[in-house]
Amino acid sequence: MLRGLIKGDNAFVPTAALRVAVGNGVDVAALLVTEQGRVRGDSDIVFDGAPAHPSGAVRLSPGADGAVWLDADLTGVEEAIARVLVVASTEEGALRDARALSVEVFGPDGGTVVAYEVTDAGAETAMVVAELYRRSGGWKFRAVGQGYVDGLTGLAVDHGVDPDGEPQELPERIPVPAPPAPAQDLAEAPAGTQPGAPPLRPTRDQLLNMTQDQIRALAQAHAQARADAPPAATAPPLPEPDPSVWACGPVFKPRTATGRDNDVITVEDLPPGPVMVELAVKGEHYTGLWPLDDSNTKGRYLVNSTEEDFRGRVIAFVPEHGRLRLRLEANGSWQVRILPLAEARRLTENLLESWGPEVLLHTGGTADATFQYKGNSNFIVHLYRLAGHTDPTTLPERGRAAVNEIGARKETLPLPEGPLLVCLIAADAPWTARLKDVRPHSSGRNADSPTKQPVPRGARGWLRRARG
Repeated sequence: MLRGLIKGDNAFVPTAALRVAVGNGVDVAALLVTEQGRVRGDSDIVFDGAPAHPSGAVRLSPGADGAVWLDADLTGVEEAIARVLVVASTEEGALRDARALSVEVFGPDGGTVVAYEVTDAGAETAMVVAELYRRSGGWKFRAVGQGYVDGLTGLAVDHGVDPDGEPQELPERIPVPAPPAPAQDLAEAPAGTQPGAPPLRPTRDQLLNMTQDQIRALAQAHAQARADAPPAATAPPLPEPDPSVWACGPVFKPRTATGRDNDVITVEDLPPGPVMVELAVKGEHYTGLWPLDDSNTKGRYLVNSTEEDFRGRVIAFVPEHGRLRLRLEANGSWQVRILPLAEARRLTENLLESWGPEVLLHTGGTADATFQYKGNSNFIVHLYRLAGHTDPTTLPERGRAAVNEIGARKETLPLPEGPLLVCLIAADAPWTARLKDVRPHSSGRNADSPTKQPVPRGARGWLRRARG
């Protein structure tokens, strides 16, 4: 059932891939900020000119009727990020003129987890509407509603952004104070109640002062609220990948399995073709993962590691009947996620730091990829060129391994233009990767944007509309 919050309320949300609908008719951005409430750089600002964070965990896409979708995979948010701020702004007029300004969070099953409708917007032109933030090992959602009469510039400076360039230590600005809440809104309103209605969840002191008639009326109001509550909404399906950027593998809702020690993992009803298997094991000793065929015979190993607390992403193939079976040998608790290849982390000019085997996606023009591997075991990289590949149930044949070495090293690989899968087959240690000397894609499209317009640079592009 939809849980409606009022300003200042918070609620736990699943640590999963969530979809956040922001409506309506406003410009939407997301700021990924540290514990100090500040972005680390322009790449931590996700907006229509730069719709995907380098980590791949936060993305923006247009929705219907003026709404905007913010996809937030909370399992992939970098540890240095403490909060994801949902920002709304207007180019003309004030936010009080926006129709039905609201935020609704959908879980992995498509049902509504929590929602917040802004009812007190005023003369401000930018607002932190809501935030997702870490708490007690999980994530919570807070209905914020903090506005700025000086627009995006004030909001940006408050979160460490210099309107002319990089984040800097600038004086804090004072946000627009929220108007005092009316007395009847002091108690939390459950789903189905309207702003300004008498409280259905009175405080202890309010309850002690109620008459019997008021208590009976409260019970009737609860019953009516349950009867009037709308059915849980369903998020629309994920959009199909743009064929000029993506040409391989099925698109589906990620699946998760958890357990402990050795096991056989079966995932049903998957579309056939190559998928990512993300494995995280909390424990010591050996970790091994193999695919099983229909006769329960092990295929070539996907994971073969003696590292403590193993984690990584590898590629497996779902048979035509859609039933993927994996044999896992592990000593400790584990989690397995089955993900579409389209959710691979993007290679960009921003530094990517990780550990273990990984599947990366390059979508730009020709470029050089630099890797720094910090381990003493095998470091193996394979490339799969997807351009012109039209069969989503297979991968194109790869050439020889682009890298196959042992021990700590620095490597620079010349890459053809994307789309291209860059697979770190073996990398049982920390590593970094980034692109340099990136050329424009021959299709004329930007690597991460479906439009042919050039992407404005970072914070300056985001703030340009604020200055007219």
